Amino acid sequence: MTVQTITLRLPETVMHRAQQAADALQHPVEDVLTTLLNAALPDVDDAPPEMQTELAEMTWIPSSALWAIARSAMPGPQQEQLAYLSDIQAQRSLTQAEQAKLDALRREYGRVTLRKARAYALLSLRGGQPLLAEN
Repeated sequence: MTVQTITLRLPETVMHRAQQAADALQHPVEDVLTTLLNAALPDVDDAPPEMQTELAEMTWIPSSALWAIARSAMPGPQQEQLAYLSDIQAQRSLTQAEQAKLDALRREYGRVTLRKARAYALLSLRGGQPLLAEN
């Protein structure tokens, strides 16, 4: 891995918190900040290609929007259909149409879950504080 050096101007309060964390962990402050940046700026290469930009952009949205994503769920009728098709699949082979629908519902469930996980991770990093000023 190539390492680059940058000069970063941080507010005193941020630097103080970073130094406190470094002291508590007994690690250099550079390591603490690098770990924080790695967590805040996700590697989205393993995510579905159509979700990579969205997951990366979530880093910059207001906490209120993250909470909405974190609390979201697949719509009830889709959840019911997913459960129904999964139950049927346990009893018999699905038709092509049923299997296609089940696969689509599973993909959507995975997308919802991935968005929620990213939102909760970012909210945790923010410690309940908004990253950017919210209007």
